[in-house]
Amino acid sequence: MSVTATVPRRRRLALAAGVSLLALAATGCSGLGRTAVGPVTYTTEREAVIQVNSPSVRGCHRIAPAGAHEVENGTLVDVILYRTRDCTGRGTTYVPTRFSDVTAPGSGPWRSYSFVH
Repeated sequence: MSVTATVPRRRRLALAAGVSLLALAATGCSGLGRTAVGPVTYTTEREAVIQVNSPSVRGCHRIAPAGAHEVENGTLVDVILYRTRDCTGRGTTYVPTRFSDVTAPGSGPWRSYSFVH
């Protein structure tokens, strides 16, 4: 066996090992929860301003118990606002990325939100 024949084989093994490690790293990172990059800012009925930075795009997010009358979507993902605490029911409001919305006078506050993904 010559020395020149072992060099390409080592390179192939190293390349295969590198590709395997890269694949493992990529699948390991894909298990992490995705976030809506940026803030969701809302003003409660008691005029407190609350900012949630990069929340998860999954699930239902509750708003402060007093509810919110103004919501600004500063994330990169669209939001749906709900009048209920569990992201169900009628009377939803769609807020695209980088937009905001204010409740109409006499309407109830928003109590939860979810992301469109």
